[in-house]
Amino acid sequence: MSRSERSPLLLAGLLAAAGVAHFAAPRPFDATIPRGLPGTPRTWTYASGAAELALAAGLALPRTRKTAALAAAAFFVGVFPANVKLAADWRHRPAPQKAAAFGRLPLQLPLVLWARGVARNAQGRP
Repeated sequence: MSRSERSPLLLAGLLAAAGVAHFAAPRPFDATIPRGLPGTPRTWTYASGAAELALAAGLALPRTRKTAALAAAAFFVGVFPANVKLAADWRHRPAPQKAAAFGRLPLQLPLVLWARGVARNAQGRP
């Protein structure tokens, strides 16, 4: 299997693992939900976990890969405010936790670019 064939499946695996984590251990995700959103943080945690699982399924199937990859790129942009909130909330934590929270911020860009690359490589495929 070539790198371009593995890439969408690796991205699908990442999203699937994150989606499962939202259901298996929702509390840490609840804490990242910006307060200005309507509803409860748990509802947003479960909704984002379900979205990640749906995106993973779409990426795994060649027929829906391009659409799912573009949606994943948009999703990564959409969850950026949660990562900003986490970094702000953890700015006074011990250095390793603070580094992890702030380190997530620049990682969003490679995720967006990865998803866009998967979409680009899926063009013209059934």
